[in-house]
Amino acid sequence: MIGRRNPFVAREGLPFLAVTLIGIGVAWQYAGVNYSIPLVILFIYFVLVFRDPRRDVPAVPLGIVSPVDGTVVGIGLTDKSVLNGEAHKIIIRVNSLGTYTARCPVEGKIMDFRGDRPHKQVPGETTGLWVRTDEDDDVVLQFHGHRFGLAPRAFLRYGERVGQGQRCAYLRLTRFAEVQLPINGRVLVTAGQRVAAGSDVLAKLPHA
Repeated sequence: MIGRRNPFVAREGLPFLAVTLIGIGVAWQYAGVNYSIPLVILFIYFVLVFRDPRRDVPAVPLGIVSPVDGTVVGIGLTDKSVLNGEAHKIIIRVNSLGTYTARCPVEGKIMDFRGDRPHKQVPGETTGLWVRTDEDDDVVLQFHGHRFGLAPRAFLRYGERVGQGQRCAYLRLTRFAEVQLPINGRVLVTAGQRVAAGSDVLAKLPHA
C-alpha cells in the first residue's frame, strides 16, 4: 500500500515542509535571524499538522480500533447504515493537531460501494471506506465536515487486504470520522472519551 512506511511525517506534507525550510534558509542568509523566526514557527506548525507517528496496534483480533486521534462525541444506532440497515455508529471529532493519517479500523478487504471492481484504485478524494472482514462483517468508515472543501485522500485499491490499524487515507483536516459496525457488535467507548488512532479499541465484532 502506498504510504505504508512514513516514518513520522505524512508524504502529503513533505512539499510544505521543504518549501518552508528553503524559505528559512533564504531569510536567514539575506535578511537575518529575526526574519526567519516566523518561518521557523510555521515549520513547527506544519510538522504538528502533518505528523504521522508510529502506533502500537493492540492484539485484539475482533476489535475495531479508532481511525483517528480525537474525542468520541456521539454513540448510537442508525437505521440508515450505508450497507445493511440498522447498525451501531460511533462519531469522533478529529483533533486538528492529531495524526494526519487515518488508520483502518479492522483487518479485511477494501470493498467498493458501487459494485465489485477488484484492484481498481480507490478515488483519490473519498468520503468513506468499506472494509469486509474474514468473518464477513462489514465495517464502514466515513468522513464529515471537510475543511477548505478538501475531502480525505485514500491510497488503497479495491480488493486490497488491509491490516487493523494500517494507514489508509490522509485526513486533510477533516472534522469528524464516523465508524459503523454490525448491530450485534459491542461498543466499548463512551461519549467524551479521548481516543488515539490505531491504538484505542472502539468496539468488538460479534463472533466468538
